[in-house]
Amino acid sequence: MIKSKTIIATPPGATIKEQIKDRGMTQKELALRMQMSEKHICELLKGNVQLTPDVALRLENILGIPASFWNNLEAIYRDKITRANAENQIDTDIDAAKNIPFKEMVKFKWVKQAKNDVEKITILRNFFEVSGLTALKNPEINKIACRRLVETEHGDYALMTWAQKAKLEARKHDVSDINISKVKTILKDIRSMTTENPKTFCSKLEQCLASCGIAIVFLPHIGGSFLHGATFYDGKKIVMGLTVRGKDADRFWFSLFHEIGHVVLGHIGKDCVTIDDERAADLFAENSLIPQEKIKEFLAQNNFSKNNIIKFANSIKIAPGIVVGRLQKENYIGYNRMYDLKEKYAIVS
Repeated sequence: MIKSKTIIATPPGATIKEQIKDRGMTQKELALRMQMSEKHICELLKGNVQLTPDVALRLENILGIPASFWNNLEAIYRDKITRANAENQIDTDIDAAKNIPFKEMVKFKWVKQAKNDVEKITILRNFFEVSGLTALKNPEINKIACRRLVETEHGDYALMTWAQKAKLEARKHDVSDINISKVKTILKDIRSMTTENPKTFCSKLEQCLASCGIAIVFLPHIGGSFLHGATFYDGKKIVMGLTVRGKDADRFWFSLFHEIGHVVLGHIGKDCVTIDDERAADLFAENSLIPQEKIKEFLAQNNFSKNNIIKFANSIKIAPGIVVGRLQKENYIGYNRMYDLKEKYAIVS
């Protein structure tokens, strides 16, 4: 017997038990008369095996009740099982949906507003392309290399939501075959874009990465995800999603090169992206934006004036705000200094 809030699915075996009891017949005797194993009859009475047309005909011969009755009883039972399981799955999904940022999804027009919980679950299943929201917990579905500040259960669902939207948007992008070796050759071209306006570099950046099989997508930040970017495979392309969290240009470029680091270092597609992988991607981003030997020479001067920062940035052909961000992160200057050198971005794909 299977139950849900509104459905009880009772197997035909319950009716068979009543009939043989009225006749004073045991399960063993029924098995002998049906020329079937006692084990199979036992499972049939429990509803664990299907009552087939052949079994229905044998029951007609033994019990005198038409085979059509037994076939119909089995069909009703199987239908109720399906409906009861679906109803129970809805309840499970309603609970899981509490961690999904549905309000923000509606706000960003990623999905439509729902009239009730059942419609909400249908919308979310369609959005995530799953038969049930519990499937989202399967690590095989979400192999994502990402840059996050904090990890929480709510944040995990926010990440999955954001990554799914990135995946859906990336499907609109035409890209070349994946070529990791080529990614390494375009790093200087991408780095030179740090001095340009988003209106200028966005399309160039998309084309540059597309030539390597990477579809880059810019999305708004989802609260609680603590997310800067995420990278993963989707079919024959690599999806690289970025958000300008805090809208600081230096964070945007660091996050971009961090995600490129995951690609170059072979982290995407792994069962688990480790802390060491994240640190390696951080180091890749740092060295790609400001080469280690250059930053050492600059730090040795011990002169962090505005003019000297601009001079250094110009000498290595990078935006001054990125140098400021590096100095702030490593505590050489306070976060309240040189803020006018840090640009703000509002990037929309």
